[in-house]
Amino acid sequence: MTRKDLLSHSFRIAWKDIVELYRNKFGLVLLIVMPIFMMGMVGFIYPSNTNSGNNLPLGVVNLDTGSQNSTAASQAFLSVLHQIDNKTSMFKLTNLSSVSALKDSIQRGDLEGGIIIPGNFSTSLLSGKQGTVMIMTDTSNPQVSSTIQALLSAVFNEMSTGMAQQEVMALNPSVGPGGALAIVQPLKVVAQGIVPGSSNYFEFVAPGIMAMTVMMSVMTGLPGAISQEKEVGTMDGMMVAPISRLSIILGKTLAQTARGLLQGVILMILAVVLFGVTIQGNILLVFGLLLLGVFSFVGLGIVLTSITSDQQTATMLMTTIMFPMMFLSGVFFPIQQMPWYMQDISKMLPLSYATDALRKVVVLGAGIPDIATDLTILIAFGIVMTAIAVPVFRRAMTR
Repeated sequence: MTRKDLLSHSFRIAWKDIVELYRNKFGLVLLIVMPIFMMGMVGFIYPSNTNSGNNLPLGVVNLDTGSQNSTAASQAFLSVLHQIDNKTSMFKLTNLSSVSALKDSIQRGDLEGGIIIPGNFSTSLLSGKQGTVMIMTDTSNPQVSSTIQALLSAVFNEMSTGMAQQEVMALNPSVGPGGALAIVQPLKVVAQGIVPGSSNYFEFVAPGIMAMTVMMSVMTGLPGAISQEKEVGTMDGMMVAPISRLSIILGKTLAQTARGLLQGVILMILAVVLFGVTIQGNILLVFGLLLLGVFSFVGLGIVLTSITSDQQTATMLMTTIMFPMMFLSGVFFPIQQMPWYMQDISKMLPLSYATDALRKVVVLGAGIPDIATDLTILIAFGIVMTAIAVPVFRRAMTR
């Protein structure tokens, strides 16, 4: 068989699969709706701005009661706290009478946390000692709890710096606000990313969602493209036709490539248009990575589908393989934060390298030399799995 015949037969088989998908209106709708639903769900769940706090309900318990003179510091502290909150709208503050009332409100879910001012707050400040402010949070929700602690700590540090500035200026009026700030806070930290603008969690997760969806599209489409055809008998017709087994594999691969790329493009458009994700790198390189991701997973999908006897078993096996990859490949959580043994497992998963490469290009504007390792591993994995898929597929078709 000539190379021209091989390509012709492959395109005909791919066209047959694409036409079957087009005729399956419900499947075609799901093919388009699924990435829209996934990107929309993730995009609206996770904040798209850098301010994680937005009207978080907090309680305030002021135990520093007594005469007006003895509680002046706590009253001034609360006044500044309310002024900052009115400008930023980070919190929704509610005054409570006791710590037990604060705990009850948090347990009922009415409040996410609270601020407790001890009874010796003003006395400590007036005597030259540190004043203590307690933060109480809902530890059943670690993410919100850590967010509240970080935001309140930043607010309190700003207030502490302002109070110290006033003390320095009171002792030495000639210093001025700038000089007082330099004495109180001699170091100024300025954070800057390697690309302009601020980043957020959605920009981190969007490239991973694109890579994961391409994988899921290919892996879930192959059981229907191969196992179902074996069950209904259409595969036997192709096997007895004067075409090579490689043409069948290439045709199936091309059809799944078109399917995966369609979903990947939909996700990319949604990320840019709806959620403001800026693609810092070359758009053609992003398309190339999506195509390479499809190539990497097709061989694995053909192998897994070929070793199963029916579509249901193939689908269950695909699901069993896909779900660990989703959570161990750095799609939702940085691999660096995983335990060392989980990091070792993630290094064996192709989705890890597809996600890493897409993230570097989309978020950091990386070029081909910067993702050379990822590209090499994805290409090598795809070639190896395709080489395995051809004999496995042939053997499966002769059973």
